[in-house]
Amino acid sequence: MTSDGYELRGKRVFVAGHGGMVGSAIVRRLVNEGCAIITAPRSELDLSDQAQTRAWFNAAKPDAVFLAAAKVGGILANAAHPATFLYENVMIQANVLEAARRSGVEKLLLLGSSCIYPKHATQPISEDELLSGQLEPTNEWYAIAKIAGIKLAQAIRRQHGCDFISVMPCNLYGPGDDFDLQSSHVLPALIRKAHHAKTCGKSAMKIWGTGEPRREFLHVDDLADACVFLMNHYSGESPINAGFGRDISILALAELICRVIGFEGHIRRDATKPDGTPRKLMDSGRLVAMRWRPTITLKAGIADTYRWFLRNIEAVERVKGIEPSS
Repeated sequence: MTSDGYELRGKRVFVAGHGGMVGSAIVRRLVNEGCAIITAPRSELDLSDQAQTRAWFNAAKPDAVFLAAAKVGGILANAAHPATFLYENVMIQANVLEAARRSGVEKLLLLGSSCIYPKHATQPISEDELLSGQLEPTNEWYAIAKIAGIKLAQAIRRQHGCDFISVMPCNLYGPGDDFDLQSSHVLPALIRKAHHAKTCGKSAMKIWGTGEPRREFLHVDDLADACVFLMNHYSGESPINAGFGRDISILALAELICRVIGFEGHIRRDATKPDGTPRKLMDSGRLVAMRWRPTITLKAGIADTYRWFLRNIEAVERVKGIEPSS
């Protein structure tokens, strides 16, 4: 349901996970809201530590919270570190939600993920698909953790009357993304591979799987705008989807990225690698009905992300993970 409105202006707003791609985008967006933005580096606040988190909330006394802190990664990272993905995300969410409740936070927005929905969910995926089927095995640990966070936010809302909401974005990308091939998601991984293939003069670059799965991608600045919009205008127990509205095959995405970057070689598909979920397209009809829509096209967003990549290439190239392109 929509609310009468929550005013961020003049409030103390904590962005948990401000150093990450999503958190930093939310910070950028909040600059225009007239609020006091509160952040805390992990060296000062470990959100997986219950005592630290409660003490920090009691001292900082935020009025509103955007919970964007999470342990994230792609198929390879989820497969290699299942316990880490489950434990860290469950602890971060539980500690922040309970500390927010205890300290009297007025409103909290929890960032979820489209991976919470079943592998074979009806397309496009509505919020009602949650817990209606089996999860995609390649990222089930992260998905289970995020589902636990959503359900805890709902439970606290029911039992204690706290205005806690949850937002489910589709696949995100943009400035500050993770370009480590050992942990990144598909779009930044393809940008790094295409750049490497171009600069090294390769004749081909390799992508995982058949290239047939379809994914939906939303620029992180669009998501940040949606989150502020929902913080201002939405109050309900049900999670709400935030997507771009159209999907694209992984092969077509790779071809688009190559055109943007200027790599003219071949794309080789490695069918021995897993595809993951066949298709993930979100039904963002509820958000659209509230008169919010994304504004950044996929091509423009990829170009923006590649510009950020080039500006930060020295730091990016220190990260391991380049896979042979031929």
